[in-house]
Amino acid sequence: MKEVDLVIRGAQVVSPDRIFEAAVAIAGERIVAVGHDDTMPSAREEMRADGLHLLPGAIDSHVHFRDPGYPNKETWKTGSAAAALGGVTTVFEMPNTNPPTGTVEALRLKQKAAESSYVDFGIHGLLGDDTVERLEELLEAGVTSFKAFVGNTFGNLPAPTDGALLEGFEKLAPLGIRTVVHAENSSILFRRQKKMQAAGRIDAMAHLAARPAVAEIEAIGRVLTLAEWTGARVHIAHHSAADSLYLLRAARARGVDVTAETCPQYLLLNTDHMRTLGGVMRLNPPIREPRHNQPLWDALMDGTLDMIATDHAPHAPEEKTRESIWDCDCGFPGVETQMPLMLTEVNRGRASLMDYVRWSSVNPAKAWGLYGTKGVIAPGAHADIAFVDMNRAGVLSQNKLQSISKISPWNGRAVRGYPLHTLLRGRFVMRDGRLVAEAAGWGRSVKGVQRMPVARPRNTEHYSSAILETPPGVPVNAVPVGEIDWNAA
Repeated sequence: MKEVDLVIRGAQVVSPDRIFEAAVAIAGERIVAVGHDDTMPSAREEMRADGLHLLPGAIDSHVHFRDPGYPNKETWKTGSAAAALGGVTTVFEMPNTNPPTGTVEALRLKQKAAESSYVDFGIHGLLGDDTVERLEELLEAGVTSFKAFVGNTFGNLPAPTDGALLEGFEKLAPLGIRTVVHAENSSILFRRQKKMQAAGRIDAMAHLAARPAVAEIEAIGRVLTLAEWTGARVHIAHHSAADSLYLLRAARARGVDVTAETCPQYLLLNTDHMRTLGGVMRLNPPIREPRHNQPLWDALMDGTLDMIATDHAPHAPEEKTRESIWDCDCGFPGVETQMPLMLTEVNRGRASLMDYVRWSSVNPAKAWGLYGTKGVIAPGAHADIAFVDMNRAGVLSQNKLQSISKISPWNGRAVRGYPLHTLLRGRFVMRDGRLVAEAAGWGRSVKGVQRMPVARPRNTEHYSSAILETPPGVPVNAVPVGEIDWNAA
């Protein structure tokens, strides 16, 4: 083998199945060898990583970098820097920016902003009533996936009608493209919030009262029904409630291609914290009662929930600390704190490092068509590696966050387990706990390496010939749903 750029020696490599001591050789952007020290080629640089664990760089399916539109809250440069410091090497960014990522023109603005990214990225396009006719156009222009805000959130984008959601799924199903869904019933949310406000409720708990678990249950059930009908791939964002887990289990048993994420806040925080922190804790879906925490952990362990994401949603401190809960913006930063929070739970025995790698890297890579290139430390994969010290202890501080947003419910929380270095495609973007400033702009879109699995055939017997406007003499299953002639007589 020719001389390589870097050989890492002395570390423990973590896969979803085992932890083993190995050296790792890197040439250019990719890993070329993983094995015994004696089998490594010569290298221009060698690095000792004794006592550290090498994890595939984390993949966060759910971040809001706010750019374009809200650079006072976050930019691609600051948000991606926070990711790099948190051991995250790939993010998928949400479309509720200004303008929303529902046109090619808006996408171009976001792609321009992302040129400063420290980490690789995917971009979720917007699936809504006004964008459903442009899905293929957005895919060709560079989006990797789509997001449907079935429940309202920051930006107040209108929820797609069920008709638009069904049509979007029909179009995306044969392409194998996955759609993220913010699953809450907007009608329930708006009506209950209006009644709370009329009653004079401005306390933090009123936000939870306005968004009960049934809103999540109903919306997930509806989304899964449409996904099953069309054969579309869907992803449930920020799953928050124990009560709706049964829907995921039942849908998977029927063959629905659904993945789901939860976030550290739903695993580790509850209404006991909300009573103390108030508006800092406001996010959508809301933080719920303590009874929800353990079932979500159990669902991660048994595979009902596939992955950890953060819903990194930064705001200025003054936007989170207003007197009325309704005036406090929803969300808080999380991409930088996720890994130490979760590694702390590994150290406490709630899960293994192998479990964590499955949730943070392997399963997200599989869901978004990146596995083999990302999500694994193996020959041929991108050299995306988080170097982790499982014994390093510290206290999280909101004032030290790389994010513009310097307010966090994790402020003052003791943790043990930190990423020390972050390697992205063979280049350090974080080293010794410090950002490598000249790595800004090293990140790039994953669109070029994304390979979604071939879509499964739909059960076209679901569709009547009347709905499909099937030409006379043509079998129903010969007319793809995504090619319905809406203008047929």
